[in-house]
Amino acid sequence: MKILFRFILGLMLILIFNSAFAERGVTVEEKSWAKDTSGKTFKTADTEMGLEFVLVKGGCYQMGDTFGDGYGNERPVHEVCLDDFYICKFKVTQGQWKAVRGNNPSYFKNCGDSCPVENVSWDDAQEFIRILNQRTGKAYRLLTEAEWEYAARSGGKREKWAGTSSESELGDYAWYSGNSGGQTHPVGQKKPNGIGIYDMSGNVWEWVQDMYSSDAYSFHSRNNPVYTGSGGHVFRGGSWYYNPSGVRTTFRNHRTPVIIIRHHNIGFRLARTP
Repeated sequence: MKILFRFILGLMLILIFNSAFAERGVTVEEKSWAKDTSGKTFKTADTEMGLEFVLVKGGCYQMGDTFGDGYGNERPVHEVCLDDFYICKFKVTQGQWKAVRGNNPSYFKNCGDSCPVENVSWDDAQEFIRILNQRTGKAYRLLTEAEWEYAARSGGKREKWAGTSSESELGDYAWYSGNSGGQTHPVGQKKPNGIGIYDMSGNVWEWVQDMYSSDAYSFHSRNNPVYTGSGGHVFRGGSWYYNPSGVRTTFRNHRTPVIIIRHHNIGFRLARTP
């Protein structure tokens, strides 16, 4: 009799809990899953050169020009779904570059070791990553274009600049033509975006993994897309030189594949897979 009573009581409790969570679209079985995808970020500190990463929880978002004031190569807006990935909180610095490569190609050397390395090509960035991986046994890489935009937009939010959609607040989050004084600045001096990443708008552009096409988005798969056609490599985020329109989170730039491009407003940021 006691066993039957306990069984009935347990069944009633389950029904009550399911009813309560169903009002919010969450069942008892789904409760832990919902908590795990709450949008919180977790950090891992890699000892190599003080690298610090943020774990970006995967998800789906509308990639591209959701504000309707961008360029044709930012369209069509399309749904993209990504797995979890780690992104470095800061761009690769001059000090980190010197620790791996033993030189400093940057134009703004006087800015110092805490400033982003620039004047590096896509191939230079890949060689840096190859050497770093060989030394550490890790698997660092560049972000894909879809990962970059998702991270810049604080986890796929409708965010015009990394951290804000208000132009009056842009100077709090980015070094751009309106406040840079015509040069780079140490990483991490501005506010981070909503998931704790710094300087994704402005300071220096960031090379990403994808090749460029003006209509690459038409060829994107829904899950973890990366465009691998021929057309030069993409860089994202804008720089100290660009106006507010040029540091938007959806703005895309590239260089032709037949020319090795090194410029004093292009650097890169590291990523890795969990």
